[in-house]
Amino acid sequence: MNKNAKIYVAGHRGLVGSAIWKNLMQRGYINLVGRTHQQLDLCDQTAVRRFFDEEQPEAVVLAAAFVGGIMANSLYRADFIMQNMMMQCNVIGEAYRHGVQRLLFLGSTCIYPKNAPQPMKEECLLTSPLEYTNEEYAIAKIAGLKMCESYNLQYGTNYIAVMPTNLYGPNDNFHLENSHVMPAMMRKIYLARLIHEGDWQKIAVDMNKRPVEGVDGSSQHEDILKVLAKYGIYDNRVVLWGTGTPLREFLWSEDMADASVHMLLNVNFSDIIGIEKYSSVHYGATTDGTIDRNHSTGRGGAIPALGEIRNCHINVGTGKELTIRQLSELVTKVVGFEGTVEFDASKPDGTMRKLIDVEKLHSLGWTHKVEIEEGVQKLFDWYRDSLR
Repeated sequence: MNKNAKIYVAGHRGLVGSAIWKNLMQRGYINLVGRTHQQLDLCDQTAVRRFFDEEQPEAVVLAAAFVGGIMANSLYRADFIMQNMMMQCNVIGEAYRHGVQRLLFLGSTCIYPKNAPQPMKEECLLTSPLEYTNEEYAIAKIAGLKMCESYNLQYGTNYIAVMPTNLYGPNDNFHLENSHVMPAMMRKIYLARLIHEGDWQKIAVDMNKRPVEGVDGSSQHEDILKVLAKYGIYDNRVVLWGTGTPLREFLWSEDMADASVHMLLNVNFSDIIGIEKYSSVHYGATTDGTIDRNHSTGRGGAIPALGEIRNCHINVGTGKELTIRQLSELVTKVVGFEGTVEFDASKPDGTMRKLIDVEKLHSLGWTHKVEIEEGVQKLFDWYRDSLR
């Protein structure tokens, strides 16, 4: 892709989108376009069409999503399926309508069945029921990857869908009401340490940066303690949801960004499903007999000769896992917390294991760089810096 190509990054302020933006800039792609939610509501079809009319991007990264942890997924089930479906339909639909040939769609490994064989291969999609606590989000993401797959099959586009494991890193969401497991855990343990130390100045800075249910650093101490207790944060004690036994895989967001940009720039749909089966049918042949990936023959509909083509998405992760309890021990060490971490077994664990198979990812030329021990330290350093 030409370094001057205009690339639209949807969700460019988020955890992954901001890292993808940075990665593209470092590679010399400086003609980037981004819009905040206030500037462009991706659920508004008319606004999205107007944006594409005006900007005419040549490539699109769809990293925008309505996201959250177990609590948020339980409370806002309708929002999770509806908002994500609307964003995906609007962006992917307008991308095709405006001639965008290369698009990267970011999903999630929660697309896989609750009891999928471990490690989870791409082929286990839709083979048994989903985990109930994130069913709506998973269904939306499955629809998104199927949109990409279907546009590729019908129109010869290169819409690549990647399914990252649990992500963490700079610009992570540390709001207790809707954050994911690692940032929520880190903030809880940090605040419990500050309460024990009686460091109300730092507590006030933290609460002013990210208020909890309207309570900020200017609130009375008893009000701060009361609202934090609702989230399991006490003097030198933290209570986390579940048993601590579920296994989770984590990927540093800047690694995810590097994998995403690698896929956007270097991987074609034909590479994923097998060029010998697909390209000669779907793409034009040049005079020397090679495949012209830039020009589709325009053939639409099913291609019976190719058989069933599905599960064309790509898992992105490390292929390594640890328990939630082990994660809490890593975070405790990094934060310098000397209190106790307890687990409330009456609360849901979610899926017990979510390790992904990354064989396809490695075969496409990418492997991760940041291991979990280094990543937890890097995340805490970023979090403390964000409070200055």
